Amino acid sequence: MSMLNLEQVSRWFGNVVAVNDVTMRIGPGVTGLLGPNGAGKSTLIHMMAGFLAPSTGAVTLNGDQVWRNESIYRTLGLVPEREDMYDSLTGWDFVLANAKLHRLTAPEAAARRALETVQMTEFQDRAIRTYSKGMKQRIKMATAIVHEPEVLLLDEPFNGMDPRQRLQLMELLHTMGDHGRTVLFSSHILEEVEQIAGTIEVMVAGRHAASGNFREIRRLMTQRPHQYTVRSSDDRALASALIADPSTSSVELTSNHDGSGIRPGDAASAVHVQAVDFHGFVRALPRLASDRGIRLHEVHPADESLESVFAYLVTR
Repeated sequence: MSMLNLEQVSRWFGNVVAVNDVTMRIGPGVTGLLGPNGAGKSTLIHMMAGFLAPSTGAVTLNGDQVWRNESIYRTLGLVPEREDMYDSLTGWDFVLANAKLHRLTAPEAAARRALETVQMTEFQDRAIRTYSKGMKQRIKMATAIVHEPEVLLLDEPFNGMDPRQRLQLMELLHTMGDHGRTVLFSSHILEEVEQIAGTIEVMVAGRHAASGNFREIRRLMTQRPHQYTVRSSDDRALASALIADPSTSSVELTSNHDGSGIRPGDAASAVHVQAVDFHGFVRALPRLASDRGIRLHEVHPADESLESVFAYLVTR
């Protein structure tokens, strides 16, 4: 099993700081790298892949420096975001050339296996210039995995793929992670990251903003309000109790859809709570309901989607 380590890594271009003092550990499994445009994701991946030297700090793979170390490519594969390729070659020729560059003992068999894995065998004899964007993404993936690397880095790999192709790639990344490989990918499609990444690393303005799964990240942000939707046997009484509790900063009671008012136990009514003290709210809610004989039907976090967490991290 392989481990990528970044220790206090920074990278600047002239007066522009692209990555600022990032320390990060990327281990076996699937890790999603999130951040808005210009956050430093691609720069970080290029340094992990040994294509770019850190201005300060160190990037190592299994304890060995990555920069100017050609031996890492025996265990590392890269799917870059850019589409620049040898468009006059066929998909087969391109993947086979990469297999030969890795000096594999059976390059033809390796190329065939990689093309089958990304489901491009049917199109392998066509020139790359005739491929759609999604097909180019898959042929890049084939070249990256032709030598069966222990570490795979992917920069926006889902760009241009249709839903079926995305599902296939998601399943492939899942499989690689389950087999103990170290997979890191960046994506702006937050739902996909939420579905397949065991760990999420968030970059904001060149800095490492957060690490963990999206719920853990949200829990760590104790100074930010947490949004909850609560439904109970008596929403009005519960709202009155919650508004007086110091763990909440605001409580809103919504009516049913037909405008006939709020009645105890009305399934269409709800209490929307903004909690400034997460742990205090978690303790207070069942106690307040029990003291008043109120039955809780549903307690639903309203801001735990990855998109919501990401928005908080970007704007904090």
